[in-house]
Amino acid sequence: MRTNIKISFLILMILTIIGCQNSDKNEKQLSQKVYGKWKGENDSLGVELRYAQFKKWNDLLERTEKIVCNDSLPKLTLKTENELKTIYFRNPCWEDLACILIKQKNVTEIHNDTINKNDGNFFPLDSLESVLKRDLENYGKNPKLSDNPEKLLVYISYDNKNGFKNFPNTLNALTETYNRITNKTDIKIWLNEKIYFVPPPPPPMSEIELNE
Repeated sequence: MRTNIKISFLILMILTIIGCQNSDKNEKQLSQKVYGKWKGENDSLGVELRYAQFKKWNDLLERTEKIVCNDSLPKLTLKTENELKTIYFRNPCWEDLACILIKQKNVTEIHNDTINKNDGNFFPLDSLESVLKRDLENYGKNPKLSDNPEKLLVYISYDNKNGFKNFPNTLNALTETYNRITNKTDIKIWLNEKIYFVPPPPPPMSEIELNE
């Protein structure tokens, strides 16, 4: 009886060791890629954005800005079936800046997983490759598209009320698509707050009558 117990215990131990070894091998087989990192930036400056801890998009943006303003680099790590991705974000520290002038034609926005170009053309997320390709291969030919690939900036934003559960999937699709088109990983991504344009109210009737 005791002999059977010892044999069973040994078999269990062997299976456990083999399982751990196989697990380690699977981890080592994952290729690693880094997206959005400036050349020469120190890896030790990276601070992980644990997006699942935040209920509102604005809370995630506040955390991102705190990291940047502390001279660190906000990043997010995604694990897919075959790849371990580290994605750095290019958000500025607004404490040090009054404003940044960026041409709208050099921006592609993904808001609530819908692609928006120049606040007038909207595309579903599965159109990402064709939209990015037009910008990346434009080189100033179309004045409504990006001047060149180095200037292209991708904004990602979500409404607070809708949540951002699809955020990691959108990031994964964006980085994969960019890498497939350019064979590079230098994509510039900002986590952004969507600002809606509100037209001014019409003037009172008395003013209209006076101007006629």
